[in-house]
Amino acid sequence: MKLKPSVIVLSLAGLLAASQTIAAQPEQSWMFWAKSNEYNRDTVDHRQWNQLLGTHVVNTGQGVNRFRYGSVGKTEQKHLSDYIASLTKIDPRNYSRAEQKAYWLNLYNALTVKLIAENYPIKSIKDIDNQKSGGSLLNKPLIQVADKPVSLSDIENRILRPIWKDHTIHFGLNCADMTCPGLLPQAFTGKNVQSLLKQSGRDFINKQNGVTLKNGKLTAAGIFSQYRSDFAKDDKTMLKVFAHYADDRLALYLLGFQGQIDYIHDYSLNGL
Repeated sequence: MKLKPSVIVLSLAGLLAASQTIAAQPEQSWMFWAKSNEYNRDTVDHRQWNQLLGTHVVNTGQGVNRFRYGSVGKTEQKHLSDYIASLTKIDPRNYSRAEQKAYWLNLYNALTVKLIAENYPIKSIKDIDNQKSGGSLLNKPLIQVADKPVSLSDIENRILRPIWKDHTIHFGLNCADMTCPGLLPQAFTGKNVQSLLKQSGRDFINKQNGVTLKNGKLTAAGIFSQYRSDFAKDDKTMLKVFAHYADDRLALYLLGFQGQIDYIHDYSLNGL
């Protein structure tokens, strides 16, 4: 079915709730970004970011994928800054929604890696807030896109969450702590963004520390409680969300679980 207008304006929802690494913040729709051009087949170049991820993301087999922040040298930091600068010169509204989704996820993650690499060594991304004045790192505008100052919180709570209304974005954002999904070893693109987010969700539930069922006790990563309204209205529905991503055997246990879900928060850095 063909879309009539070349630029599609998407309606946005109001408040959902939550925040990323620190405290819950309300979601606020930002109508300026609620456009896409589905006729545009152009793609955004993420090769520099893809190379950095392939070099520094490590699967240790101990939960979340780790990132070697301390190994990002000056030359790589420059390449990372150049990549971010290249993204800020693009108006993502001129691209398809799939390209936009990949654009914002990669930009958010590249910004967090840049901040941590420049301030490393730290034990938590929150340490950067403690070292610098001027308010929360999440709310501070770090870049300009289409002449608009943009913060990490803007990308997450005013663009990605309200426009896409898709809980899988949380499987792709680098909150940089141990109770969020780890960075993937490859960049998102318009073609792979949906499949990678789903795979990240499956890995988080089955192979990492998203959900642990042991001795009759169920623990889940704090990301699910921080963003509860994005995932499920209550714990019973949350179990169905877990089961959706779980392997068959685990899914059966989860669907039959009658106890309480204990949500855990570990804000230590997901680095090596």
